[in-house]
Amino acid sequence: MQNLIINGGNKLEGSINIHGAKNSILPIISATVLLSGRSILHNCPNLSDVSAALEIIKYLGLTYKKNGSDIEVVSRCPARFEIPDELMRSMRSSVMFLGAIISRCKSAVITLPGGCKLGPRPIDIHIEALSKLGVRVKREQDRFEFFAEEGLKGADIRLRFPSVGATENIIMAAVSALGTTRIFGAAKEPEIKDLADFLNKAGADIKGAGTNIIVIKGTGDLKGIEHTVIPDRIEAATYMAAAAVTGGNITIKNTLPEHLTAVLDVFKKCGCEIETQSDSISICAPNRLLPVYKTLTGVYPAFPTDAGPLLISVLSSAKGRSVFYERIFKNRYAFIPEMRKFGADIETFGSRAVIRGVGTLKGADVECTDLRGGAALIIAALKAEGTTTIGNLCHIRRGYQDIANNLRQLGADIIEK
Repeated sequence: MQNLIINGGNKLEGSINIHGAKNSILPIISATVLLSGRSILHNCPNLSDVSAALEIIKYLGLTYKKNGSDIEVVSRCPARFEIPDELMRSMRSSVMFLGAIISRCKSAVITLPGGCKLGPRPIDIHIEALSKLGVRVKREQDRFEFFAEEGLKGADIRLRFPSVGATENIIMAAVSALGTTRIFGAAKEPEIKDLADFLNKAGADIKGAGTNIIVIKGTGDLKGIEHTVIPDRIEAATYMAAAAVTGGNITIKNTLPEHLTAVLDVFKKCGCEIETQSDSISICAPNRLLPVYKTLTGVYPAFPTDAGPLLISVLSSAKGRSVFYERIFKNRYAFIPEMRKFGADIETFGSRAVIRGVGTLKGADVECTDLRGGAALIIAALKAEGTTTIGNLCHIRRGYQDIANNLRQLGADIIEK
């Protein structure tokens, strides 16, 4: 697939199932390094980031098999504790392997991660936290060597920012540390709880995941288990945005509305009618959306940074002026110059974006700049008059499984070419 060709103007109707959460399956794959035996993971999305994570565990000495949305991993003590630079740079969240490797091997060697260029992704919070557990680090430019020759020891760790990746790395390092580890100021995302649920099934003792205080008691060997990954809340938000911008009416199945409270509130402000069941969301949009005076991204349960570009794209054709504040990633607005090619009226001032809704967007030739920015371009193209060609789709493949076919089933005029 080289490009997406979209003829805009079709209202989306029907229903769609959401795949497993990208931000759950990746740390869970990392956590298999800690286990011994066979694990079966259900509801796994077919994404390039997942493939990259599987290549990393394969390099470390584990084996895996894929069968549809199931992944079988056979874990053993890793044969290697170093991740080559090319594998580290294959995805943005590759640093999440650090805690598991140190826990299992007492050493780890990594380089800085790659992936979408959303701004600096420093690992200083990870290093500070792991040092509390007894880890030493030696750095040579972008290469980091970690040592814990005497083993890991539980400690109290206070995060200066509720980093999802750092929280996950601490959990994976602490599950086999001697004694008890307490994380204060932990990230509270649902994906953190999913990781903890997976490890607890395997024999870990983790309490408080999903709150800002997590307590981990170090335990013995962890065994392979069976686990179903939670639904992807950002994929659900993406299809909500696609329905909203086209004046559509769709039902999103296999999702958890309680994970999307902040997103649902904003779409209601846009004038959408929303109904929720225990595992589904129905959204019915008006012909012209209302602006939203002020939206701010933040750590969960605030409005998620990953849904920011989706909302900006939706608001670009709303009736009036909206203001959006991005407070997590410095370069989240990299996609906005591409949005302007549609005729969108968006100005940025540091972390603030001012969106003046225009009556009509026009089809354009655009390029994906990153994963969620690429999704924002698809949303704009569904609204735009005429034909849009979207290139550089490697970013889309990182987080969306067969998005073109899914949108086509909902009535979009979209092809891969």
